Amino acid sequence: MNREVTLPLIVDDRGTLQVAAADVSKLLRAVGGRWLHLVESGERGLDEDTVAALTIELAKLADRIDVACIAHSSGGSGG
Repeated sequence: MNREVTLPLIVDDRGTLQVAAADVSKLLRAVGGRWLHLVESGERGLDEDTVAALTIELAKLADRIDVACIAHSSGGSGG
């Protein structure tokens, strides 16, 4: 998967983030972890390679959200 995703930060008119990045990142990682758990427990209909690839991409997205929000909070451009 080589497609880039633009991550808009949801801010109010004062620049305050409206969604807790830690919650979104945690959710993305939890979804990937749950998928992996299902594969490991033998859930039928899930392709192990596809689940692994999607889990990696969710973790990368979570990392990008974290970095963008850190940059925003520290006054950086945030990309």
